[in-house]
This record gives sequence, C-alpha cells and structure tokens, in this order.
Amino acid sequence: MEASGQGAFHNAERAVLLACAGAVTLAAWLWLTGGAQIAFMPAHRHHQLDLRAFVSLVVMWQAMMVAMMTPAAIEWLLTFAALAGRGGGARRGSGSVSAFAAGYFVVWLGYSILAAVLQTALDHAGFLEGNGRLPARAGGAVLMAAGLLYFTPFQRACLSHCRNPLTYFLARWDNGPRSGFRIGLTHGAYCVGCCWALMITGFAVGVMNILWMVALTLLVCLEKLAPRGDRIGAVAAAAIAIWGFVLLF
Repeated sequence: MEASGQGAFHNAERAVLLACAGAVTLAAWLWLTGGAQIAFMPAHRHHQLDLRAFVSLVVMWQAMMVAMMTPAAIEWLLTFAALAGRGGGARRGSGSVSAFAAGYFVVWLGYSILAAVLQTALDHAGFLEGNGRLPARAGGAVLMAAGLLYFTPFQRACLSHCRNPLTYFLARWDNGPRSGFRIGLTHGAYCVGCCWALMITGFAVGVMNILWMVALTLLVCLEKLAPRGDRIGAVAAAAIAIWGFVLLF
C-alpha cells in the first residue's frame, strides 16, 4: 500500500514537472515569435550604448536558450527528480529539483549575457544587418567553424556527459538544494559546452530566424536523446561546415 502511494506521488510529481517545463518552453516560444520581434532593434541605430536595448538582448537570448534547450533537458530534470525523491521528504526533494533547475538557468543566463555582448559589439561595429545577420562570407566562416568544432575533443566530451550524466549525478549526490544547485550548474555548463557554437550560427542566418531556431531545437534533442544522437550530430555538423565553406569561398 505504501509503495503504491509513493508510486502515485512520483507520477504526480513527474506530471507537474512536465507541465511546468512545457509551460515555460511554450511561453518562451510565444515571446520569441511575438514580443521579441518588437523588442529586437539593431544597436547601431544608436550613437551610444543603450542599457535598455542591451537588457532586451539578454532577455531575448535567454528566451532562446530556454525555448531551444529545455526540451532536451527535461529528461535529466525528471531523472534528477526521481533521485531526489528517494533521498528525503517531498518538500526537500522539491527544493533540490528547483535548485537543480536554477543551476541550469544561471548558466544559460551567463551565456546569454556573453552572446548579447558579442551581438552589441558586432552591431556597433556595423557588421550586422537589420535582422542581426552577418554578411554572407562572414556568416559562412561562422557556420564552418561551428561545424568543425563539433569534432573537437572538448565538444565530444561535453556531448558524452550530456547524453548520460547519471553517473555524474550519483557520484556527486548529496541531498539538499545546495547540492542540487551545484549539480545543475555543472551539468548546465556541459550543456552549454555542447551547444554554444550551434547557437552562434544564428549570426549567419539571422538571430531572430524562427525556422532556424526550430531546426536547431530538433537537432539538439536528437543529438542528446536519440540512440544514435552523436552520429546524427556529426552528420549535421558536417553539413553545416560544408554549407559554411560554400558561402565563404
């Protein structure tokens, strides 16, 4: 009777987590397809740095990270929640899961700030077109570099961790929010290590190119979750590199 009660609790908790993650992802996509288009304005239209414009860029990049990365991160959020549920009461487990998600969010925010700084610098230098896109040859260089980076040892190590972080979870497990935040922070860093170059390809096709965001979201999910995801990622990376080579030369 007690085991069935615990099972019902875990099923309910899983449903709540899925609903929350789905709602956050949907909200990010709706904002990107609506409000972000209004908020986005090339910085070079201003003669000096505009703090409000910069904050808008950070929010835009953060929304992109949430929209594109959350679908691939849900499985590991659920895995972490299952482990946390075994190590203490419901309240303590919920606190650990929230802290784990917060760790992801902080890492994504750090990346968003760096991306916004890069975009602002390129824009003020006059390198970006109105939709946040580099000229064809420069965009080709970005695509080629992003594709080739996939085959570096660093990229492969990050992907290997992201595809199966369970051993890492168990080796560093300690009940409580502090441990959850630390694990989320570290795993989120590996997550960004896998995908930062893919996100930068937005400068080659347009930062606010929704179709490209959708394509990258599907690629990230397949790469991290599909049985042969690493091979799928390698094929996609090679195609991106070849595309960049054609644009460059």
